[in-house]
Order: sequence, then structure tokens, then C-alpha cells
Amino acid sequence: MFAKILIANRGEIACRVIRTARKLGVRSVAVYSDADAGALHVEMADEAVHIGASPVGESYLRGDRIVAAALATGAEAIHPGYGFLSENPDFVDQVTAAGLVFIGPSAASIRAMGLKDAAKRLMEKAGVPVVPGYHGEAQEIVLLASKAREIGYPVLIKARAGGGGKGMRRVEHPDDFSEALSGARREAKAAFGDDRVLVEKYVEKPRHIEVQVFGDIFGNVVHLYERDCSAQRRHQKVIEEAPAPGMTSALRKAMTEAAVKAAKAINYSGAGTIEFIVDASQGLKADRFWFMEMNTRLQVEHPVTEMVTGTDLVEWQLRVASGEKLPKTQSEIMLSGHAFEARIYAEDAARGFLPATGMLHHLKFPDTAPEGASMRIETGVRAGDAISPFYDPMIAKLIVHGKGRQAALEALGKALSQTEIAGSTVNTAFLAALAADADFSAGDVDTGLIGRHQRALTAVPPPSNEIVAAAALAASGAGAQAPTDDPWSSLAGYAHFHTVPRRTRLRYGEDEILALVSVRPDGRFQVALNAPYDSALDLRAAPRLARWSGHVTVFEGAVGYSFAVPDPLARADEIAAGSDSLRAPMPGLVKLVRAARGEAVIKGQPLLILEAMKMEHTISATHDGTIAEIATEGAQVTDGTVLVRFAEEVHG
Repeated sequence: MFAKILIANRGEIACRVIRTARKLGVRSVAVYSDADAGALHVEMADEAVHIGASPVGESYLRGDRIVAAALATGAEAIHPGYGFLSENPDFVDQVTAAGLVFIGPSAASIRAMGLKDAAKRLMEKAGVPVVPGYHGEAQEIVLLASKAREIGYPVLIKARAGGGGKGMRRVEHPDDFSEALSGARREAKAAFGDDRVLVEKYVEKPRHIEVQVFGDIFGNVVHLYERDCSAQRRHQKVIEEAPAPGMTSALRKAMTEAAVKAAKAINYSGAGTIEFIVDASQGLKADRFWFMEMNTRLQVEHPVTEMVTGTDLVEWQLRVASGEKLPKTQSEIMLSGHAFEARIYAEDAARGFLPATGMLHHLKFPDTAPEGASMRIETGVRAGDAISPFYDPMIAKLIVHGKGRQAALEALGKALSQTEIAGSTVNTAFLAALAADADFSAGDVDTGLIGRHQRALTAVPPPSNEIVAAAALAASGAGAQAPTDDPWSSLAGYAHFHTVPRRTRLRYGEDEILALVSVRPDGRFQVALNAPYDSALDLRAAPRLARWSGHVTVFEGAVGYSFAVPDPLARADEIAAGSDSLRAPMPGLVKLVRAARGEAVIKGQPLLILEAMKMEHTISATHDGTIAEIATEGAQVTDGTVLVRFAEEVHG
């Protein structure tokens, strides 16, 4: 076993690797950028090395600096985590050339599976079923459009490099092919530096089921059963589970045998995942699954496999990389119970899952697992940390395990309802709604489920009078700003003989709320609210809430209702927020401008494309008008930057 390893990553996966290394008595070295100088993974590691500025291209993608840090600290091996350099064969070559061990597969294995088109040709030769489509080298638009017609619409355009839904477009009609291809190529070029694509038949009711495989340097390969990752939004996973609901013994046998065959075809060593697409339109059948791609690394969702097989896959990675045989044979790996993983993100589900930023002023996870279940929280942040625009906005992974699927699902819902996060927009309410969705609960899930139910899943009911009253009560104490465990501490100046109500103002969305807070002789608080929350309520019990700079967040189940508490001494500045301008919904890069100054545009017309988190977002006109100003291509903008300003209408 290694004495010291370096972890070429950040966030929750870096913390996850450090915990296993510590358990095995292996010392750990963290690397960090400017933005991560005070990060949790830096604090947890035995040593830490600064490798550059905040942008990934100047830090976590600098293989030369990472290798230099490993050599300088005496690390023997490098664990890549996932993302960043984890599937970069050139980085593997750098590591091995420096006399270090890469904790993962060989560069040759990564190259064999790194490009979707070449990988599918390889899998066809190995006898693994692949999706019907065009996986060739030629990229002329006429040829690709012709192949799409041969395959039959709808088709899926996919970047041949990378993953995560980037560079992917579903096309329903030949007339839409050209524009979809252009968008996929731009996105693929930005994300992976490669704009080449493949075209495949779109499966109408697709299930995304993947098999965890593991190999060693002695030629042994095993599978650790399957995971279902069909619950996706924008082609990115949301809730994963193991085993797959409705899985038949025949399909499991065929799929796991194909996965092992795929891994053996490239002499695979280490942790890997074979991803399959399954046509669930007629149930799960052994002849209706096809190879999509292989992830030659540990997956984000690996904890659900660990929970149902009783394994530590990071420990397996370290043991295999240090030259040991696989810890278990196939017959020794058994399935037990059911597990779910929910990815908690800083994102606005109601606004198309736009990534969010902000300070995590309040962060609280359940103290104990729901009754009859076990639970893990994988996170790389603490209260007081910032979600920056530089990296993936994941806050945590919440993993639960129960005896069966229904027990695990109930545990997931309870754990989400006890999670409290304030300071950034988060997706906990959406996750709870998905867990409670009738189709999802029944196991009738496919990759289109979230899209079909999106409006219902992302709708948040307005705050009740009781929630507004609780916020008003917490905000009414002399402008206290710091978070506190006692929501009533700000009212310490109150006494029972006070008869004059305290006036408090709040803002929830566009609603301005005036509340009058007073104390009754019996010690209860009374809150009188103005429209639209007309009511007078008596409150006794302290609600779940957090007070943070200029805000109060009240938690009701998995929903956090955040209220702004205006500073009466601050000057209001509402002028720039009118309908005469369109603002950036998040930090990003203006990738393409489709309109010009002085141009008359109509409502719904695309004006520019904003690239954020390597995904493209179209900014369209909200009304008819004439453009007075528009951002320039290549401009880097922050959240709230004016992208388009309309000319004022002149009325005769």
C-alpha cells in the first residue's frame, strides 16, 4: 500500500478520497486554487499545495503543476477523482513518466474509450450491442444530415468526446438538424476542445442503466451490479439508485456479462462504468439494451453501489493501483437492500435549473438517519463557504439505504425534508418533489420523466401566513445580522408589558410585506400581516429558520423560503431593474450575438447565447422593441449584468 498519495481534485470527491486514505493509514496531499485556499479538502488533508488561480485552466487542469506538487511532497501516486484530468490519457502519461502511479486505468484503456465513436466500433467488434447510428470520422453536414435521415427521426446528436449532456441535441425534424448541429458543435468545442459528433437513433422511452466494473492488473474483472441513472435534467443525473427498479434476472445477466466483456476487451484495471441505454417502452427485456459509453473513472454516484454491496470502491482503487488483486471474486459480491443518491446543487430549478452562486450562510444536514435506514452525506463545503462560478455548483450528495426500494425512498424524502441550506438558491425542494412523484415512486422512470413533469416538480407553493409571520418575528429584532441557533434571540428586548407593536418590513419575491409584531400577556407572540397575507396569528413554537445578512430563511419540509429584510437606512435603487433591459441570469461568457444595435426585434426572438458551466443558454426578447445596446461576443459577464437594453418607446 502507498504511504502517501496526492489527490488531483477538489470538493466532495477530494474529501471522500481523504477519508478512505486516512482509514488505510495513507497520508494525503491536497491541491488547491486561489478560490479554494480555505476549502474543506485543504483542511482535511495532511498537506496542501497551491497550484494556481481560480479558473480550472490555471489550476486543476494544469497537469504539470499537479505532478510537480506530487514530486515535491514525496507522494507516490495520484488519485484523479472525477472530472478535471480523470479521463485525460496525456495526464496519465505525465504521471507515469514522472515515476508516479496513476490511481486508475492505463492511458491506453482511456484512449480506447475516450471517443464515443471509436469506442462503439470497438464494442461492436467485442460483441457488445451498440445503439444504431453513425459513428464515423467524416463530419460534413451533408453527410451527417443524410445519415440522420437513414437512421430515422428523432435522432440524437452527441459530442464524440466528454459527457454530462454537453454537446448533445435531440432533433425531431430534418429542418432543425442544421441549427442543432451548430449548437452541439459549439458546446462540444467549448467543453472538450473537440467539435466532432456522432448521430444516433433516439430511443423513445430510454432508461439509463449502468454497470459498475472493476479490474486489476492480473486480468481479473468483476461487476458490482447496476445503477439506474434515468432521473436526469438537461442530460445530467439528479437522483441515482441501485439496484435498477424492475430489473429482471435475464436483463441483469445479459447486461453485466456485456459490461465485463467490454472491460476485458481493453484490459481494464481500476474502477469503471459501462453505461447502457435501455428501451423501456415494452418493459425491461434482455434484447433491448445498447452500449452508450464507458466512464474510465470513479462515478459521482458510486456511493449507491457501495451501500448495496458493502464495499469501499476508493479502497479497492488504492489496493489495485498498489499492485494487489481484486479484494473480492464475483461470487463474493452480493446485493443487499436498496440505495438512493440525491445530488444537492446550488441551482434554480424553477428557472430551468440555472446554476446559482452565493455564500452558504446556513448549512445543516440531518443528524441521524431516518428510522430503519442508514445514511451518508458526502460534501466538500461547510457553513460560511462560497459557491463560486468557477466550479460545479454541487453542495452535497445525500445517500440513503433501506431494506427495500420503498423504505429507502421514504428515508430519502425524510432526510431531504430535514436538510437546511440558506444563502444560495438550492434544489432540495425539487429533489423532494421528484422523490414523491407518483411515477418515480412506482419505479416507472425514464430519462424524459423530469421533462414531462417539470412544471409540477419545480413549482413551489407560496409561503403560508404562518411562514411569513415566523419570518417577520425573526426579523423584528433591531437589525441583528448574524445567524443564530435561537430564532427568538433578536426579541430579547421585549417584555410582557410592552403594548406598542413593533413594525417590520419584509420582501418575498415581488411582494412587500408589512408586519406588526407584539407580545401578548400570556407570552405568545402575535403577528399582524398586510395584504396579500392578511392575517393575525399567535405563535408559540420556534420554527426552523436561519437569519443571515439582510435575510431570514424559514424552512418548511424541503423548501427554504427566503425573505429580504430591507435596511431602513439604505437608499432604495429600483431604477435599473425595469423591463427595458435583459440581465445575465448567471455569470458566463457571451458566446454568440444574434442581433445588432438599432435592430427591431419581436417577442421570443433569440438575441444572444450565454455560455455558463460549459452549457449554452439562449437569451430571447421578452417583448417587441428596438435594441439600444447589446453585449459583445466574448464578453465575460457576472450575474445581473445588463446584456440587452431596449430603446425607450416614444409616444406621439
